[in-house]
Amino acid sequence: MKRHTLSLLALATTQLAALPPSEVSITIVGDKRVITSNGIPDHPTGQFPGPRNPNTISEQNQSFQVPAAPEIAAQTTPLGMHPFGVAVNGVVLDPGAAEWWNRDRFSGWQYEPLSGVIDLGTDQSNAHVQPTGTYHYHGIPHELIQNLTGGRPQMVLIGWAADGFPIYGEWGYSDPTDPESGLTLLTSSYAVKQGTRPSGPGGTYDGSFVEDYEYVAGLGNLDEANGAFGPTPEFPEGIYHYHVTDSFPFIPRLFKGTPDSSFFRGGPGGPGGARRFAGPSGGGRQGGPGTSGGPPPFGGGPGGANSGNGFPPPPPGGGPPPGMGRGGFPPPPRGGFRDRR
Repeated sequence: MKRHTLSLLALATTQLAALPPSEVSITIVGDKRVITSNGIPDHPTGQFPGPRNPNTISEQNQSFQVPAAPEIAAQTTPLGMHPFGVAVNGVVLDPGAAEWWNRDRFSGWQYEPLSGVIDLGTDQSNAHVQPTGTYHYHGIPHELIQNLTGGRPQMVLIGWAADGFPIYGEWGYSDPTDPESGLTLLTSSYAVKQGTRPSGPGGTYDGSFVEDYEYVAGLGNLDEANGAFGPTPEFPEGIYHYHVTDSFPFIPRLFKGTPDSSFFRGGPGGPGGARRFAGPSGGGRQGGPGTSGGPPPFGGGPGGANSGNGFPPPPPGGGPPPGMGRGGFPPPPRGGFRDRR
């Protein structure tokens, strides 16, 4: 076991040495915080390309801007198929994956990348590489946090959300309004729904899909956007801030403010833009498949007015086609799941 651990460390170190140096700039320009980077991580990564992910990390030309003084909006905005934010090392925080039940993006059922049902070849930082060469985080960026904290528990700023609010690691104040209350590992307020899926893959809700989850107020320390309002080391007077957690949503899927269009793939209203969602976000257990409270997992769901991620609902009478894999899911594409974007 010790020999195996050392070999993994050597592999990660070799991968880091083979990459170009990480380049990132974060500056305030007028009323904007401007973040530019080449997208190269400043820490060891997994093996890319490798047997579980065929893509090679390559330099990117990334430029984002967010409000330097963000404001909470009248209603939350669900995350589209675009990054939630960008880390302080210039790597994007991008929790969703372009993997859908029956390989149908109109099905309304999107696989949750960290559920364990699909294998996207993520590394020790819950990250992998898209076909474009973009290395990106799907969950807690452990190696980045290790670099920032030296492994010591602390409330650490790890990045900026597309709406301008700061993103912190999984440690926060026990009482979010009192920095003297001590640190605790924060937990999300999402849980797997009870019962069975009414369409698509069918079967019991088990966390395989994004739409399997619902927000339960008070279940954890954090709100529906995986955040809280209160003081932070960088903002002692208090600010709304997000956290990454070790359970769904891992990286938040809702914005408390207004996300900047520089994060949208294809521009506002284009592929991955916020406008692909219709209606306000729902909350608590009122939402669910077939309702119109917003896109899942925050309200609406397959068959409702806001099916899936803003796509039209599937045709009536659909069902698992022949050739489905175990659990009613389709077999993975040749070469496995790849987060094809």
